[in-house]
Amino acid sequence: MKKILLPFTLIILSFYATAQKNNKIEIGTIDSVYSKILKEQRKILIHIPKSAQNVPYSKQRYPVIYILDGDDHFNSIVGMIEQLSSIGRNSSFPEMIVVGIPNTDRTRDLTPTRIKSDLPMMDSIAAKNSGGGESFISFMEKELMPHIDSLYPTEPYRMLIGHSFGGLTVMNTFIHHTNLFNAYVAIDPSMWWDNKKLLMETKKALAITKYPNVSLFLGIANTMEKGMDITKVKKDRSDITKHIRSILELDNYLSLNKQNQLKYQSKYYNDDDHNSVTLITEYDALRFIFDYYKLKLSMSDYMNVNKALLFKIETHYADLSKKFGYEVKAPEGLINTLGYQALSSKHFEEAESLFKGNIANYPQSANTYDSLGDFYDATKNKEKAITAYKKALSIMEVPETRHKLEKLQVN
Repeated sequence: MKKILLPFTLIILSFYATAQKNNKIEIGTIDSVYSKILKEQRKILIHIPKSAQNVPYSKQRYPVIYILDGDDHFNSIVGMIEQLSSIGRNSSFPEMIVVGIPNTDRTRDLTPTRIKSDLPMMDSIAAKNSGGGESFISFMEKELMPHIDSLYPTEPYRMLIGHSFGGLTVMNTFIHHTNLFNAYVAIDPSMWWDNKKLLMETKKALAITKYPNVSLFLGIANTMEKGMDITKVKKDRSDITKHIRSILELDNYLSLNKQNQLKYQSKYYNDDDHNSVTLITEYDALRFIFDYYKLKLSMSDYMNVNKALLFKIETHYADLSKKFGYEVKAPEGLINTLGYQALSSKHFEEAESLFKGNIANYPQSANTYDSLGDFYDATKNKEKAITAYKKALSIMEVPETRHKLEKLQVN
């Protein structure tokens, strides 16, 4: 259904827009689920990619990002994913569903053990309510995830992102419930908690456990006092440096155990403090975790759609399927665009292969049959063009397709 595109249009940034209803910009909806485990109703923030409403294209399913402290970090992640998954037809990241989990009792849910006041900044009342982390993880696994999977178009690939106490929960989940998520992002995690108990458990686990097909990114903020640097702070023993020292210890353990097959990277942000580090860490983490995602196409690939390019595409998405653990299909829009480019270059065999491949991948898409009809019309195969347009219309009534069919039937 797409018109034949000039090559330069394939590399420009696509216009980013969120759904607008009643003159309001909306990036998500509010859902809720009652937790028998936590004994309370939990509000959930949900973002579904705009392509889910992109008719007459085929409906898709998406990986899922779960974000702790959802009220604080939902907007930034949604904006980032929407922007970087929609740059042209060949994006750097997959489109993803985003699930933000707001807090009710943050210290209770995001700490793995109950403690007395561990630092001067730790309120004694909050400490008394601490230690509900395992129940919270159980809520995510047994109640929240089944709820999300039953109502939304999810794929079985999940990422967990958390900051501070949320980062502590990320590490607790990674060490003790590894298979719940495929990728983890711990942003300046509070590894000092309970005299570094989880840190010691992490050290033991890293030495004996294998983490194939699991990714972890650790963001480290500059929380040091003036006059301190990384070298000095490692030797310091004061409470005021306890936070960053515990994270640097974690980084050291993670970096030393390369035999455990974990895909790991950390980054220290000298110019960011504990609060400002979240946004830049999220961005760097997504780029690291999905560094294999983008199909690397040159301008000559776009201008010369041949059998070698078709093989390159097939190989790339087969490799993605192995990494994600389910079949990842080449995007309908990308293949459609390449098909029209091949058609305009009179590479008819490749064009037909691309259009038919899109139908095989997305048999419920009216667009794929309409595009095949355009191919047959351009190659003077009237009978097959009519058949393809009729099939498209049987899936969805689209005025443009109806006009093309009637034009062929008259002539």
